[in-house]
Amino acid sequence: MTELANQSTKTVVGRVVSNKMDKTVVVLRTVKKQHPRYGKYVESRTRFYAHDADNTCSIGDVVEIEMCRPISKTKAWVVRQIVERAEQEQI
Repeated sequence: MTELANQSTKTVVGRVVSNKMDKTVVVLRTVKKQHPRYGKYVESRTRFYAHDADNTCSIGDVVEIEMCRPISKTKAWVVRQIVERAEQEQI
């Protein structure tokens, strides 16, 4: 068995920032890392395009996404679950 077979698939938790595309959401993950020389904490942001087959995610939701085979040129993640729903504004 290879080492890759023993590893579980990679998962990331982030916030949905866009759901304008059909069956696709953009998930933003922010991580604070300490700069090696200066010691200051720097915020790093990464945007992931994730497949949302049922179009259930809305902007502001916290979701867990999982790496999968490439679905399109930029999309290689799938929404596994919605961790927290965003509060909807009452107008």
